[in-house]
Amino acid sequence: MKNFKTKIAVVTGAAGGIGRALALRAGAEGMAVVIADVDEQPLGETQRLLEAQGNRVVSQVTDVSDAAAVDALADVAWSEFGGAHVVFNNAGVMLGGLSWERSIDDWKWVLGVNLWGVIHGMRSFIPRLIEQGGPAHVVNTASVAAFIAGPFIAPYLASKHAVLAITESAHHELALLQSQVRVSLLCPGAVKTGIADSERVRPQALPTQGPKGEAGDAFAAAVKAGITAGSEPDQIAQFVFDQLRADKFWILPHPEFKPLVEKRMASLFDETNPVYERDLV
Repeated sequence: MKNFKTKIAVVTGAAGGIGRALALRAGAEGMAVVIADVDEQPLGETQRLLEAQGNRVVSQVTDVSDAAAVDALADVAWSEFGGAHVVFNNAGVMLGGLSWERSIDDWKWVLGVNLWGVIHGMRSFIPRLIEQGGPAHVVNTASVAAFIAGPFIAPYLASKHAVLAITESAHHELALLQSQVRVSLLCPGAVKTGIADSERVRPQALPTQGPKGEAGDAFAAAVKAGITAGSEPDQIAQFVFDQLRADKFWILPHPEFKPLVEKRMASLFDETNPVYERDLV
């Protein structure tokens, strides 16, 4: 897709960070925008920013871990704007601590948003995009954590590795069907977002349980410091749209992580034990 003007974008996780930046970039490209997030008040701020740009915008409070809620979001796009052309499955949360000390609720929360949110987005939107006809694009947000692994962040790592796999699978499926719908995988590194404070939007039905420990707390502090020093979200959003114009599957705004992937693959091929080298986001 080369021209986004007059098209429709759908963005989850749009209350802040990369999601808000993607929504504003979509608006700057001349798109109508459907924005969604579980955090209602900052979602309203994103709507006000889009309206100040002169964009047509509809907001929908949406828990992406709920299949029916994502179906309802797709309904809004079709009822309000007649369809969609670019769908950003972007909502994400993060949780630290020792993997074996994370509760079932911890795993349900992180996988529910990061993985099931993408699954629901693909199931709700791709069939409609195919039926609609014409070019369309789905962008699933993963992370550099889809390619590498480290301590104290297992639920997040598991979710992002899975998002890579299902997105690549969908890419092959759409190609075999000769569909005009495309999928891309966005894998940013450190970006100035609020993901390190994700538990502020954790549902009461899945309460925080279990200790994180001193090492886990130290790791979380290091991750938060890295995020604070990361790229600006609007830079990521501009990069994403540039890559969509180039029809890229891999959207990698931080290529400096590639040597870590090479070392991981070398460990696999050489059958040597993994070695942890740096914090991951």
